[in-house]
Amino acid sequence: MAERVQLTTKEILEKDFKTAIRGYNQEEVDQFLDIVIQDYEALQGEIERLTEENQRLKSGQNGNTRVRQSQQPATANVNYDVLKRLSNLEKAVFGKKYAD
Repeated sequence: MAERVQLTTKEILEKDFKTAIRGYNQEEVDQFLDIVIQDYEALQGEIERLTEENQRLKSGQNGNTRVRQSQQPATANVNYDVLKRLSNLEKAVFGKKYAD
């Protein structure tokens, strides 16, 4: 199961840190948090997209296309085998003259 997301982008943006005598440079922290927010939003968007795609695939909307794509190589092999057998049958029935 997926873990619950603990922070929203708004919470990250509005987070205030206490200052201390030898604290961090506030501008540097803000720049870093801006990058974290952008990455966080991108990841949330990707999670939503993948969740929707997963639901669509589970519902079978895209199932037929995937089955057809995965069966094409097998179908080509079956067709080749059928044609080869047909050719051998024609040779057996009509003789070598028909095959040439």
